[in-house]
Amino acid sequence: QVQLVESGGGLVQAGGSLRLSCAASGLIFSVYGMGWFRQAPGKQRELVAAVTGGGSTNYADSVKGRFTISRDNAKNTVSLQMNSLKSEDTAVYYCAARLPLRTTYDYWGQGTQVTVSS
Repeated sequence: QVQLVESGGGLVQAGGSLRLSCAASGLIFSVYGMGWFRQAPGKQRELVAAVTGGGSTNYADSVKGRFTISRDNAKNTVSLQMNSLKSEDTAVYYCAARLPLRTTYDYWGQGTQVTVSS
């Protein structure tokens, strides 16, 4: 059974930093592409950052230069370092996993709330 468990969310002032982590189990982690998504109230879920099994990364334009995604295949974890946070980054953040060559994500975590106060 695949499980993705996020941690690290919370309340932070604008300009501050947070680090989200996602612990994965029940899958061959190293082959999966991993992504961080977010959904703000009244908005659609959006991809924030993704990393392939090979380590290639991509980011939403809104977070480029501020967020960094990384993975540790030895620990089955993927992290999202968020710096220079803005109020518009406030959302529930989800970790997700997809098989190689698939464009959709197969597994999702339960989400962690990030609130940025201005």
